[in-house]
Amino acid sequence: MEAISPIVFNLIIFVLAIYVGYHVVWNVTPALHTPLMAVTNAISAIVIVGAMLAAALTEGGFAKTMGVLAVALAAVNVFGGFLVTRRMLEMFKKKSVLPRLRKPEQLRNKEHST
Repeated sequence: MEAISPIVFNLIIFVLAIYVGYHVVWNVTPALHTPLMAVTNAISAIVIVGAMLAAALTEGGFAKTMGVLAVALAAVNVFGGFLVTRRMLEMFKKKSVLPRLRKPEQLRNKEHST
């Protein structure tokens, strides 16, 4: 019996991870979407650390460029995730608690009228 090729083995793990991830995300209750987003942001932060370590250990120019690109894309993912999570949390606040945003012109008119 021959050993399984590492490429095939890694591909099987990747496909299983996609399958499990799909079912976890689509079967989560709506009340747990925000914590799921928070955990996803934490995982993306770990990806940033891994990308920085991988970029630091490379010696070729192309590899360094790909490492910097990986760090940049992971950073966009983390910051975008935090923005989405914040917006999701704001949906649960009461309307009276949220301050009303005013345009700068309205604020200037109030200051001059007093």
